Order: sequence, then C-alpha cells, then structure tokens
Amino acid sequence: MQSAKTNATMPRETLLKGTTHLRSIPWMLAAGVVAALGFTGCATKNYVRTQTTPLIQKTNELDDQTATNRKNLDDLSQRSEQGITQAQSAADAANQKALAAGQSATQAQQSAQLAWNRADTLASVVSNLDTYHQVADVQVHFAFNRAELTAKDKAQLDQFASQLGSTHSYILEVTGGTDSVGGAEYNYQLSEHRAEAAVQYMASKYNIPAYKFYLIGIGKDKAVASNSTADGRAQNRRVEVQLLSNDVGSPATSSPAESSPAPSAPGM
Repeated sequence: MQSAKTNATMPRETLLKGTTHLRSIPWMLAAGVVAALGFTGCATKNYVRTQTTPLIQKTNELDDQTATNRKNLDDLSQRSEQGITQAQSAADAANQKALAAGQSATQAQQSAQLAWNRADTLASVVSNLDTYHQVADVQVHFAFNRAELTAKDKAQLDQFASQLGSTHSYILEVTGGTDSVGGAEYNYQLSEHRAEAAVQYMASKYNIPAYKFYLIGIGKDKAVASNSTADGRAQNRRVEVQLLSNDVGSPATSSPAESSPAPSAPGM
C-alpha cells in the first residue's frame, strides 16, 4: 500500500523521465553490440591482413624470380642460337676454303700434267737428241690392267732418282707399255697412265720440274718379251725411265739390274 501510494503521489514529470530512461536501455544495448561487432570485424581484418601480406610478398618475389629465370633462359637460348650460327658459318667458310684448296691442287696437278712433254717418240720433240747419252735407266712393272705403283716399284724409282742430283743438263724419257691383250687404243691410254704414275711419283717426291719429263705411251707396239707366255706379258706391262744428259762431264752409268717380275695371269 505504501508503494502504491508513493507512486501515486510522485509527480507526473518524474514518472515520464523514468519511463524514457527505461526505453533508452535497449538502444544502448544495441549500440554496444554493434560497436562490439565492429571491433571484432576490425580485429579479424587485421589478422587476415597480417597473415596474407607475407604470402602476397612471397608470391610477388616468386613472380619476379620466374620472370628473371625466363629472361635468363631467353638470353641463353639467343646466345646458343648465335653460337650455333657462328659455328655453322665458320664450318661453311672452312668447307669453302677446303674446296678451294682442293680445286687449286687439282688445277695445279692438271697444269703439271699439261706441262709434261708428250710425244710418240723422243726424237720428234728433242731436236738435238743425238747429243744426249744415257746415264741410267730403270724399269718397273704393273699388274694386269693396273697403273698403280707397288712398294717395290717406288723403291726402284727412289734408287734411280738418287742419281739426279749429280747429273747436269738431263732429261727423263718415261715410256709406258702394255702386253698384247685388249684393243690398241685402250692400251695406248693404259700405257700413258702407267707412265704418268711414275712421273707423278718422282716429280712430287723429288721436286723435278715438269719440263724435264718426256712421256711416251707405246701401248703394245714395242714388246720386250713374247706375249705368248705369262712371264713375257708380265715383262711387257712396264714403264721404263731413262736418264739422258748432254753434259759431256756426266759419266754413263747403269742402274742395278732389276729382278725379273714374278709370272702373273695373262693380261694387259
């Protein structure tokens, strides 16, 4: 009863103020909740930022490193291609030089062959042949239908060429021959090839001038033995080299006797 009376006797303004105060409490609570939520949100964002920033930096560093590596690889690839191009160019230049050298050597050999005196007989090209006398001679022999010098042939030519240094005003008559097998024209060519083989060997090894040689291919025209036997045909497959001089001071000598060639199968 006392309370009721008290409230009844309280002024109206006091009651209104108390009611207003009670009504503001929910709004204050709501504001506090919002503030708390805002604070929590800020804290969460700060945490996320703290955690993700190093990852972003690391990612950026990896991107930079990847770009650097790619650039280095591109540079290396470019240098490699340049190196390959330069090496190929150098190889091409070397090949061209080798080709040019080979062509020069071939031309020189062809020029040397053209410079050799070729004749059917020595008397047809040497006007004063009667003033020459034989100083030495040697014969080398060939296999059937072949024009290559053997080791034995070269040894004989070496022994013969050792006399050239002491002989003055000399010429070399180089006569190639064949056996009777085969046609005449073919044997003429084969006999010249055999004479050329002897000339090329001596000219290159002993630096003998081309004009000193007189090359004659007689084919099967002048046999030195009978072509009816294998041994006779083997003797006809020959090259004879004569050292002739018109220097009266050069004594006439002869080369050591040549061993007889071993019999072989019939042929040129």
